[in-house]
Amino acid sequence: MEDEEGPEYGKPDFVLLDQVTMEDFMRNLQLRFEKGRIYTYIGEVLVSVNPYQELPLYGPEAITRYQGRELYERPPHLYAVANAAYKAMKHRSRDTCIVISGESGAGKTEASKHIMQYIAAVTNPSQRAEVERVKDVLLKSTCVLEAFGNARTNRNHNSSRFGKYMDINFDFKGDPIGGHIHSYLLEKSRVLKQHMGERNFHAFYQLLRGSEDKQLHELHLERNPAVYNFTRQGAGLNMTVHSALDSDEQSHQAVTEAMRVIGFSPKEVESVHRILAAILHLGNIEFVETEEGGLQKEGLAVAEEALVDHVAELTATPRDLVLHSLLARTVASGGRELIEKGHTAAEASYARDACAKAVYQRLFEWVVNRINSVMEPRGRDPRRDGKDTVIGVLDIYGFEVFPVNSFEQFCINYCNEKLQQLFIQLILKQEQEEYKREGITWQSVEYFNNATIVDLVERPHRGILAMLDEACSSAGTITDRIFLQTLDTHHRHHLHYTSRQLCPTDKTMEFGRDFRIKHYAGDVTYSVEGFIDKNRDFLFQDFKRLLYNSTDPTLRAMWPDGQQDITEVTKRPLTAGTLFKNSMVALVENLASKEPFYVRCIKPNEDKVAGKLDENHCRHQVAYLGLLENVRVRRAGFASRQPYSRFLLRYKMTCEYTWPNHLLGSDKAAVSALLEQHGLQGDVAFGHSKLFIRSPRTLVTLEQSRARLIPIIVLLLQKAWRGTLARWRCRRLRAIYTIMRWFRRHKVRAHLAELQRRFQAARQPPLYGRDLVWPLPPAVLQPFQDTCHALFCRWRARQLVKNIPPSDMPQIKAKVAAMGALQGLRQDWGCRRAWARDYLSSVNRFHKIRNRALLLTDQHLYKLDPDRQYRVMRAVPLEAVTGLSVTSGGDQLVVLHARGQDDLVVCLHRSRPPLDNRVGELVGVLAAHCQGEGRTLEVRVSDCIPLSHRGVRRLISVEPRPEQPEPDFRCARGSFTLLWPSR
Repeated sequence: MEDEEGPEYGKPDFVLLDQVTMEDFMRNLQLRFEKGRIYTYIGEVLVSVNPYQELPLYGPEAITRYQGRELYERPPHLYAVANAAYKAMKHRSRDTCIVISGESGAGKTEASKHIMQYIAAVTNPSQRAEVERVKDVLLKSTCVLEAFGNARTNRNHNSSRFGKYMDINFDFKGDPIGGHIHSYLLEKSRVLKQHMGERNFHAFYQLLRGSEDKQLHELHLERNPAVYNFTRQGAGLNMTVHSALDSDEQSHQAVTEAMRVIGFSPKEVESVHRILAAILHLGNIEFVETEEGGLQKEGLAVAEEALVDHVAELTATPRDLVLHSLLARTVASGGRELIEKGHTAAEASYARDACAKAVYQRLFEWVVNRINSVMEPRGRDPRRDGKDTVIGVLDIYGFEVFPVNSFEQFCINYCNEKLQQLFIQLILKQEQEEYKREGITWQSVEYFNNATIVDLVERPHRGILAMLDEACSSAGTITDRIFLQTLDTHHRHHLHYTSRQLCPTDKTMEFGRDFRIKHYAGDVTYSVEGFIDKNRDFLFQDFKRLLYNSTDPTLRAMWPDGQQDITEVTKRPLTAGTLFKNSMVALVENLASKEPFYVRCIKPNEDKVAGKLDENHCRHQVAYLGLLENVRVRRAGFASRQPYSRFLLRYKMTCEYTWPNHLLGSDKAAVSALLEQHGLQGDVAFGHSKLFIRSPRTLVTLEQSRARLIPIIVLLLQKAWRGTLARWRCRRLRAIYTIMRWFRRHKVRAHLAELQRRFQAARQPPLYGRDLVWPLPPAVLQPFQDTCHALFCRWRARQLVKNIPPSDMPQIKAKVAAMGALQGLRQDWGCRRAWARDYLSSVNRFHKIRNRALLLTDQHLYKLDPDRQYRVMRAVPLEAVTGLSVTSGGDQLVVLHARGQDDLVVCLHRSRPPLDNRVGELVGVLAAHCQGEGRTLEVRVSDCIPLSHRGVRRLISVEPRPEQPEPDFRCARGSFTLLWPSR
């Protein structure tokens, strides 16, 4: 890390500061932030400062640099924390969790995205389809949950208005096989109204600005968000600072595509859009008092009934029931008699708003459950697949202080108190207590323990939430003001609670409305107005029954409690505060059961401006996050601790005294011997049951030694196992080869016996076994049978040839020579007749037909004139004959080629019987003679033969003519044509 983190960038780990003071801490933080180093360690805790701009710190190349590395080997980064959590989960089979904390706008959501991207990038090297599907769902789910659960606030353009904890399940190979998302306390009151400069949830604006005109028409919507009461406040605001790159239009397309990838059906996506549109129309419904009762629902009516039609159509419910649910409610009396009670305008508005909030909350919960149903591990059996391990990622709302803080901010800040308490317990309190318990010399570090604040909120019977539940369940009219008076009575002496009643001189609070809690992050003043209503979270049963009976299956699935009969008596449901408290307790227990990794996010300024760090604002966050106390504990403490048995199990192969098993008195003595051999005994402390290691470099040294030896041990195990496998295989092969050997012998004997049986009569003339069929041999005998077949053919030929008279042998040799030259190239070459060596005719130099005779001796080829007592007309030495050409047809054209002389053209047609084919005989005699002299006669077969005539190259071809009485030659344009009678 030193190569990339020089002195000019400050200290990459706050533990390395010369002095642990707030000034030194802030100076180092400021220097690193100005140099673009937004990440700094405190031991294994990562401090992250939101840069409010895109930095080149992420992507595949950065992931490769951090994959498989130790924390200190690379500059501080989110990828390093993700890699450490993943390695702890994979190598030690430990469930881990990454807790991302900080105030709103500090960059928690972006941090969780980068962690998810890293985990997705380093897993599934074998490219299994199911793992890729899970990874796609994990990554795409963030986009969908942000659309429905995030909003623009004054402190953050993409603020999470719900808490999210995601468990990612991994198999024994370290590949993700599923996951589960837990959501906490959606800020559903944001559906109704927002503070100045804030927006409703992103999903509403994405629907209005990103939908096509046709879809908006079907939903009865207009593109302008200012038309609707629920989105009017944020109509002129964009989703993020980079609106051109991340507009609502583009986000709508991205969310729709993400829902498709996750597994939402087109009908489900359409239902979600209809529900969002119905909420917008519901917010525009206004109620007016009328003078007449009776048919006008006791003097109350809807100002614009077309909106009721739209809501009924979009929710697939009867219009009359929608109108009735808005204007009145049905209750059951003590005798289970149904009574219809009309609303006043205020009650109807309250019911309308409660319905809008409840519908959006149920929609959000349905989306989360739908994603979970896709991500749940499928068909996992621990006995077959091994135990699954888990990495949890917590991205939950940060500490919030607004000009007016209500029930939601109270719950959010209580959540942060619980997480801070967990951090104190795991990082500070438990660490110090463990040192004392193990007998390690330790200088205690003072820290602020916020257990008293948590107790103020969640203590049974006397805590704020318990007293709020009591106010909600009490008979009679209990107002928010009375609830505040009860708080003042019970907590007037509490150090972290005050109100205007208890402190009359503090004019920052109002009488009968405000109370203040001194949180670990600072003082927050809460307005009790709406506390009781929000805690009750009351919705009339009429709306539940109405939506349960919808014909839209998606909407119907969101309201299972609507099937309850109105006369049925049920137990009072848990309040919103109690449900949230229970979920927080379960969350903290879940996190405490895992090995934690922390990312502490810091918001550099309130203006969301890049490159600006407000020292006072950051100093406050550093103080309430307890980062200085964390540095002091890390400097005084030990980086790692392990039980002696576990330490030996992992590192015993690095020492000759402990491998494979030690013979020393105890595991502690064996560990001491191991560390002494490595020269590391000065960097450790020995507890009663655990070894404490001060520097991470000691662990890295041991890991490197182990990594060098592991291949040797693996080779030893592989050698032993492969030897065993080889012996097993050798025994099997020996048995196989024995069976094969005997089987082959059997097949050989059987085949030879069959050959002997079939060829017993092969010596009988005249066929000598020509018609015998050879049996199909075994594969191993195929070469043997091929050799036998060749020998048989030679033997049979010998038997046939030895019966031929010696006088016929020259003719046989000539036919063999002609067959070698002409077979397959010429249709007929007279092999089936006896050859008499009689030449018939030739062409004279005046292109007239004359009878000629050819005389072939062992030295010359003579052309004779039979009409003049066979006078010699031309003598050609045979050694000058280089070749001859014939056609492929039935004609008897022959062209003899001689070296240095004109070619001789003859047509052998004067024969008895007429037109008896003599071409093959001439070719065979010449070819046999040349073979006897040890040279080859070139024989060409072509239907257009080139020849040399009086020093000129000419062509001669054959033209079949049925009417031609006898062969004749014609000359035209320097070419010759043989007119051949075709019969």
